[in-house]
Amino acid sequence: MEVAPEFWQSPDTLKDIYVSTSAAPPSGTQSTGAVAGTTVVTTASAQSAVQVAADSVRNQQLNALTNSARGGASAGASVSTAQETMVPLAAFTQYGPGTTPLAINHQGPFVATTFSFNLPIGVTLGQATAAIERTMDDLHVPISVHGEFAGTAQIFQQSLSSEPLLILAAILAVYIVLGILYESYIHPITILSTLPSAGVGAVLALLLFGKEFDLIALIGIILLIGIVKKNAIMMIDFALDAQRERGLDSHEAIYTACLLRFRPIMMTTLAAMFGALPLALITGDGAELRQPLGISIVGGLFVSQLLTLYTTPVVYLYLDRFRARCRSVWTRWYNALMGDEGSPVAP
Repeated sequence: MEVAPEFWQSPDTLKDIYVSTSAAPPSGTQSTGAVAGTTVVTTASAQSAVQVAADSVRNQQLNALTNSARGGASAGASVSTAQETMVPLAAFTQYGPGTTPLAINHQGPFVATTFSFNLPIGVTLGQATAAIERTMDDLHVPISVHGEFAGTAQIFQQSLSSEPLLILAAILAVYIVLGILYESYIHPITILSTLPSAGVGAVLALLLFGKEFDLIALIGIILLIGIVKKNAIMMIDFALDAQRERGLDSHEAIYTACLLRFRPIMMTTLAAMFGALPLALITGDGAELRQPLGISIVGGLFVSQLLTLYTTPVVYLYLDRFRARCRSVWTRWYNALMGDEGSPVAP
């Protein structure tokens, strides 16, 4: 309301508002709108004639104050003083205190309301978001009402959605590097076959110590991809060299590699495990971030060490036989295509 500041302090000022009785406001009249606040206006019965007259006198005083504040009355005064064309607002409405929002927030074209929450001790953000989603399902809200997470919860959901792609990209990068190193499509798969045991060991260790599989634990899984595969690399590298340089068959080559590479494999694994133990055991400030990382590394190394010493040679033998069969089929197909069945071709 464009009135003197003393009229802003109380809703009683609404008694001094007049509205026009005609369809079009008369000349020199300007409609005024009330400021959104804590006032609720509803329709009621008409006031008495005495009250109308008293409100009219008060309105004239208000107009005089407004005009004097603007430098004197003019033909274009903001509030009309013609009583025959104006009716006090209190003649057909009543008002009273109530509650109403001071502002209405929007997200895009939609009215939006934000609910904030904190996590109690021992509850993870994943559990909280799952509880909120279950509550929304139980409420059976209309299809026109929908919600989404924001802030930390939104970042958490985005990280969860990108975790499988992140692990797949890491495995693909390792496969490409190993394929270039050994000039083979098959033997990088033999080396990567050690990764499932490491992942299982990390998850079992987290469950054993009551830790959640959070983003820090995922970082431990990615570190295991680089640490665990060195066991297979030590054996496969020696076995391939024995086959190519010394002419041994696959069985003798991998058996010799297991015997000669057992000690360096154990040394490197124990060094990595002892290096990660302080992260898993030491308590104090920031331990909630370090412990999942250390537990996942130690658990993954322990389980993979127990399994890969036995599984890697088996996988190597089966994949080497598969490679030999594929090479034989390719050779026969190539010779038949070239029309020369008698001359062997080494692709």
